[in-house]
Amino acid sequence: MDRIREKVALFDARTLVCPSDPQAAALEQTFGTPKKAGTMAYRILQSHDTYGAAGENVSIRFDALCSHDITYVGIIQTARVSGMERFPVKYVLTNCHNSLCAVGGTINEDDHAFGLSAAKRYGGDFVPPHLAVIHSYMRECEAAPYKMILGSDSHTRYGAFGTLGVGEGGPELAKQLMGATWDAPAPEVICVYLKGSVPHGVGPQDVALAIIKEVYDDGFVKNKIMEFVGPGVAGLSMEFRSGIDVMTTETRCLSSVWVTDEVTRRAMETLKRSGEYRPLAPAPAALYDGALVVDLSEIAPMIALPFHPSNAYTIREFSENASEILNEIEENSKKVLGENAHPLGLKEKLRGGKFYCDQAIVAGCAGGSFENLALCANILNGAAASEIPFSVYPGSMPIALDLARKGVSASLMASGAVLKTAFCGPCFGAGDTPQNRGFSIRHTTRNFPLREGAKPGEGQIASVALMDARSIAATVRMGGVLTGADMLDYSDEIADFSFDPSAYEKKVYHGWGKPDASAPLVIGPNITDWPPFPALTDDLLLEIASVIEDPVTTTDELIPSGETSSLRSNPEKLSRFALSRRDPEYVGRALKVRAEEEARRNTGALPERLQAAYEACRAIDPGFDAQNTIHATAIFACRPGDGSAREQAASCQKVLGGSANFALGYATKRYRSNLINWGMLPFVIEENVFQTGDLVYVPALRKTLSEKADTVRFYRIRNGASKAFFASLGELSEKERQILLCGCLMNYYKELKKERRN
Repeated sequence: MDRIREKVALFDARTLVCPSDPQAAALEQTFGTPKKAGTMAYRILQSHDTYGAAGENVSIRFDALCSHDITYVGIIQTARVSGMERFPVKYVLTNCHNSLCAVGGTINEDDHAFGLSAAKRYGGDFVPPHLAVIHSYMRECEAAPYKMILGSDSHTRYGAFGTLGVGEGGPELAKQLMGATWDAPAPEVICVYLKGSVPHGVGPQDVALAIIKEVYDDGFVKNKIMEFVGPGVAGLSMEFRSGIDVMTTETRCLSSVWVTDEVTRRAMETLKRSGEYRPLAPAPAALYDGALVVDLSEIAPMIALPFHPSNAYTIREFSENASEILNEIEENSKKVLGENAHPLGLKEKLRGGKFYCDQAIVAGCAGGSFENLALCANILNGAAASEIPFSVYPGSMPIALDLARKGVSASLMASGAVLKTAFCGPCFGAGDTPQNRGFSIRHTTRNFPLREGAKPGEGQIASVALMDARSIAATVRMGGVLTGADMLDYSDEIADFSFDPSAYEKKVYHGWGKPDASAPLVIGPNITDWPPFPALTDDLLLEIASVIEDPVTTTDELIPSGETSSLRSNPEKLSRFALSRRDPEYVGRALKVRAEEEARRNTGALPERLQAAYEACRAIDPGFDAQNTIHATAIFACRPGDGSAREQAASCQKVLGGSANFALGYATKRYRSNLINWGMLPFVIEENVFQTGDLVYVPALRKTLSEKADTVRFYRIRNGASKAFFASLGELSEKERQILLCGCLMNYYKELKKERRN
């Protein structure tokens, strides 16, 4: 792949040149001066920007929202407390994460009952469990050219349909439900220029992993929009495009969008929404902030090894260097999981020069397409699936129905595959957890550490690698021996997908635009309100409750995924799992500080252990008043927030009495936004100056925020001695400043209501 790190122009949607190139002048004579407004991304942003210009900042109202059953309860509870009376924008509530009601007894089904009752009361759409994975449903029923969709899931990507999909934490959806906007600096746009055609045996996950490997580490597309163009697009089916598109989340980009064409039009016709099709392409002269040129003909079957999609190799390269690569992974596991963690046992899989896998899965929004599963059936071709368990999860009931009607399901089952329902569990550790020291190959979205459901504290450890469905089927056919699909002969001919919406027509509750204020909310015993949070005081005294020095900290490490899914509607219970995979002592430290702070507010009792710190604060500021200063916790992490959009990565810290993060930078915009919306100060410092237990005094913080100062002076207090440092809060909108001053988004809306009453 070739990267262009300077401004680049695209003429006639085909010719990519740098403005300094001699041929640029001649092309400008024909097609005009290239402008950023000529990109597809900016045309869509401008049509949704309340400013109408998509200038330095954008203020967006989305066409639709979507959430699944791990996030929608908290979002609705937040919006309800903030004064929401109805859904002002189409809101689709899906149920594909907490689908297994056996996890936590009836707890998950209580969430589903709440979701349906909320759809009736506030006017939303409700998709029952096992009917569709969130993103499969949104592709089939909502995505269309020029639309913008906001989802509380990081893989909210519908770019192949010409839709800008953005994945954010729940409070950003709550803002839309309150009639507010999504505010952000205008993003840069990177041209992803596809050329050539994919070889036999190569699938969308292979292309996606190759791109992620190329751009992830140096942040080439971080918080930018990836715009897919070029002659290579035309040769890709709609499902192939979507399979690449959904994985752009793992590059850390903000969103992605593709040109639409005859393939798009036919796909929307198949989905019985041909009236929503519109051609979308860059203007004759479009200006980009950089480019990535991808020759599809050079892509080979890939495998992303633990612990990230960017840790990718061609299957051939891995097979030829397996011993060396596996040694590196085992060494890296000590850094990721801790020196005392159980070995992954990967070298055990290498026998007779061949690498053996223990489990195979194709599932969800990335893997569970009709095309992927039909090609799996072609590759297996009735062959016994050996001893390796192979599970397939169609992305939706219409996909499952068509697989059955066309005989694909029968072929898969005859080959030993197990067909399951539309469920995201294998992607985040709530289904098909591998055996101890097992190695699972999956066409899903992530292979972060412990995301597959392993529990090292209980002696259970496992590993996940990402591969394309085609190579997974080839590996299964070869008895578990890692095999690229390009090594086997099989037919690429499959039937066209036929979409039958009858299951949706019978089971989906369509309540958009029909709110019923008399409909009661069904609130089970595990669904609780958010606790009250205080407004920011003039000064702040923070205690560093955890220091994480890993280069990047994922949201899975900030709050685990699978084992906590049944508690996502109970903020207090869920908070007890915060940082449990990374720093098991964090919760105890935070609860101690929270208890002391509650005692101060309720009784005026000041912790005796902090007397030396109080004296240090008075030495800095003679006016320091401990009784009028919040004592809260904070964490330091180098670059926290990679991965999921789940707001609980921030809200759990808040529930435990947290008020800030210190970081060298934030891995994603969505995590930083989550911090702000929960009243957590997103400090950025140049180097780590903390150790666990340090106290941090931040004087005149309200004044600093109100005056929009660029830097914040803080004092680290260690053993009674103080030292001054500076931090930045980065670029904050006026609304974000007010949210921080109020203590959280809910408090902000309460203050707005008071002002309106007065």
